[in-house]
Amino acid sequence: MEDTQKRNDVSEPSEEEVRKQLVELATQIRAANIAYYTNDDPQISDAAYDALVKKNKKLEAAFPHLIRADSPSHQIGATAATGFSKITHSSRMLSLDNAFDKEDVEGFDTSIRKFLGLEQDAKLDYTVEPKIDGLSLSLRYVDGVLVQAATRGDGTVGENVLANARIVSDIPDRLIDAPQVLEVRGEVYITHEDFAELNERQQRAGAKTFANPRNAAAGSLRQLDPEVTRSRPLRFFAYSWGEVSRGFARTQFDAIATFQSMGFKINKLTQLAQSVSQLLAQYEQIEGQRASLGYDIDGVVYKVNDLNFQQRLGARSTTPRWAIAHKFSAERAWTRLEAIDIQVGRTGALSPVARLTPVTVGGVVVSNATLHNEDYIIGQDSQSQSIRDGKDIRPGDWVQIYRAGDVIPKISDVDISKRPPDSRPFTFPTSCPACGGAAIRKENDAVRRCTNAMSCPAQAVEKLKHFVSRGAFDIAGLGGKQIEMFYNDPTLPVHEPADIFLLQSRDQENQSKLADRDGWGETSARNLFAAIAASRKVTLDRLIFALGFRNVGEVAAADLARHFGSWERLVETVTTAAREPAASVRAEKQRKDFLNESPNWLEITSIDGLGDAVADALINRFSDRFERKAMDNLIGQLEILPIARLIVADSQLAGRMIVFTGSLQKMTRAEAKASAERLGAKVSSGFSKKIDIVVAGEAAGSKLKKAQEMGITIIDEDQWLELIRSDS
Repeated sequence: MEDTQKRNDVSEPSEEEVRKQLVELATQIRAANIAYYTNDDPQISDAAYDALVKKNKKLEAAFPHLIRADSPSHQIGATAATGFSKITHSSRMLSLDNAFDKEDVEGFDTSIRKFLGLEQDAKLDYTVEPKIDGLSLSLRYVDGVLVQAATRGDGTVGENVLANARIVSDIPDRLIDAPQVLEVRGEVYITHEDFAELNERQQRAGAKTFANPRNAAAGSLRQLDPEVTRSRPLRFFAYSWGEVSRGFARTQFDAIATFQSMGFKINKLTQLAQSVSQLLAQYEQIEGQRASLGYDIDGVVYKVNDLNFQQRLGARSTTPRWAIAHKFSAERAWTRLEAIDIQVGRTGALSPVARLTPVTVGGVVVSNATLHNEDYIIGQDSQSQSIRDGKDIRPGDWVQIYRAGDVIPKISDVDISKRPPDSRPFTFPTSCPACGGAAIRKENDAVRRCTNAMSCPAQAVEKLKHFVSRGAFDIAGLGGKQIEMFYNDPTLPVHEPADIFLLQSRDQENQSKLADRDGWGETSARNLFAAIAASRKVTLDRLIFALGFRNVGEVAAADLARHFGSWERLVETVTTAAREPAASVRAEKQRKDFLNESPNWLEITSIDGLGDAVADALINRFSDRFERKAMDNLIGQLEILPIARLIVADSQLAGRMIVFTGSLQKMTRAEAKASAERLGAKVSSGFSKKIDIVVAGEAAGSKLKKAQEMGITIIDEDQWLELIRSDS
C-alpha cells in the first residue's frame, strides 16, 4: 500500500518512457565509468554520477520488469587500460551498491535479514568504515611474498602494476604467518598535504597539475616508469581480501585486525554497529571528521561482520549483498554557462552538453555538464511537470552545479537575476547538426533522434568508435581520432566495421601509403595492421557488444552468447523470430497471446534478465537489409570463438535451463538463483519447451501444471539442495 501511495503521489511515466530513460542512463553511466576507471579522466562529478545511479535504481525498483540486461547495476568499473600487461583476478573485484539516505540504509538492513531469514530484532553486527576516495588495488602474496599487484579494471581483468606497488611504503613485500595464498585488497590514496606538495613540484617543473588526490594517486600508480611512481607519495589502506588458501578470521572486524598484525595500515575509524540507528550515528560522526582527516573520503561503508553470513549472502552480478556504501551529500558551486553544444550519438540521439566557465568545486575543476534532453533545458520533466520552478536554461546564464567527487556535474538551479538582458531561450534543433537530416522526437520519447541512420556521418563514426572500444574489439592504435581520420580518408575509407579488416590489403594497393602520412610511420602502421589482424579472433560476447545493438550492453551480450553458443544460432533464431506474430505486435497483452505460436521470440525474451527491448533491438537490426549486409561483410573477416564459462568444473547443471516456482522454505529465491548460476545453469523467468528442470516449492501454480503437461523434469526443494550439494 505504501509503495502504491508513493507512486501515486506523482504522475507515473509510461513504460515506454521508462525504457527510454533506462537506455539513456545506461549509456551515460557506462561512459562515466570508462572515463573514471580506465582513463583517470572523469567527465562528470560524483554528484552527477550518483544522481544517475540513484535515478536508475529508483526506476528499476518501480518497474522491475523493465530492468535492462546492460543495466549499470550489472557492471563493475571499466576495462583495463593499455600499456600494462593484463591480470585476470582469481576472485572478481566487485563494486559496492550505494545508499543515499536513511531509507536506503534501512532497506539494506531489511534485505539482509530477509535473505538470511532473520527476525528484525535478531542480533546482527556490521562494520562501519570510511570509504576512501582512491584507486582499488589487489595484492597477491604466495608463501608470504608479494608476487602480484593488479588494479580493479573491469572487476575481472586488471592491470599488472607490481613494480609500482613495491614502491608504496605502506605495502609490505613479505608477510609473517600468512596463509599460503592471500590476496589483500584495499585503496591507494594521497593525503591532502602530500597532494599540495606534489602539485607545487609539478608547477615548478612546468608539468600538468592534478585535479584532485584521487586522480593523482591513480595516475601515479599507473606510471610505466616506476621511478615516476617513486617520486609520488602514495599510501595504502587494507580493508578486504580476494582468494585465500585458508580461513584466517571469523569476522570482518577480526580480519582487518589481522591485516594490521601482518604489517598493513588499516583505517582506525573502523567500528562495529548493531542497529540501523548506530550505523547512521557513526556515519554522522565520520562525516563530521571529514574535513580534518587529511585524505579524501566520499562516504561510509557498512559490511555484515560475520563471515559465514557474508558467504551465505554472496553477490549479485557486480556487487556483494553484504555491503553497501553510504555516500555523502553533494557539493555545490555557481558558474557561467558559456554555450550549449549538441552531440550526436551512435543511435542518433541528440544530447545537449553545457560548456561552463571552469570552476573548482571541492578541489576539482569542472567545465562540462549534462543537460539530459530538451525538456530538461526548458525546465520540465518527462511528464511536463516543472523542475527548477520552471526556469529554463540559456547560454549566458549563471547556473548552480553540484558534485561530490570529480566528474561532470549536473545543473541544479539558475539565477534569473543575473540573466543577460539580451538573453534568448535556447532553441533545440529539429535537424541533425551533423548531417542536416530530420531530428524527430517520437511520442513518449525523451530523446530527439536523427532519422538519417544510414548516411549520418556522426552516427557512423560513433558506431565505429564503439566497435573498436575496449569493451568491444579493443584494437590498439585505433581510437576515436584514428576512426575519424579513416572515415574521411578517400583512399583508405572505413565506413563500416568490415572496412577495418581490409585496411592492410587496401594500403598495399595504394600508392599513398599509411606509413607516409603525417603522424604515422613504418612502425606505427605495422603495429596497427598487426593489432587488427590479432583482433580477427573474437569471442561471441564481444562481437555482439561491439555491434552496438540498442539495449544490449556487455552483460546482455554475454547472456546472449552463453545462451545461443554460436553466431549462426543467434542469427537463425532472431531472423526466424522476426517472421513470428509477436515480433510485430507492440501491445503487451496482445503479444502474450502470440507467444505460444512464437517459440523463437519466446526463447529470446525468456533469457533471465533480458526481455522485449532486447528482442526488438536484435530484430530491428537483423531485419534492415543494409545493416544485415554490413554484419555479413564483417563476419566473413572474423573467427568467432565461444564465450568462456566461469562455472564449477564438471557441473552436471552447466547449460541447463531452470525455472523456480512456488514458495521455497529452506533458502530464499535469491539464494536458489545464485546457486544455479554458480553451477552454470540458466535461470529462466519465462516458460517454454526448452526448460530442463522445474524446481517446485510450496503452492506452485501454473508453471508446475505446464511442466506436468509437457513432461518436464520436476523436483522439490530438498531434491534441488541435494543436487547442488553433489555438484559443488
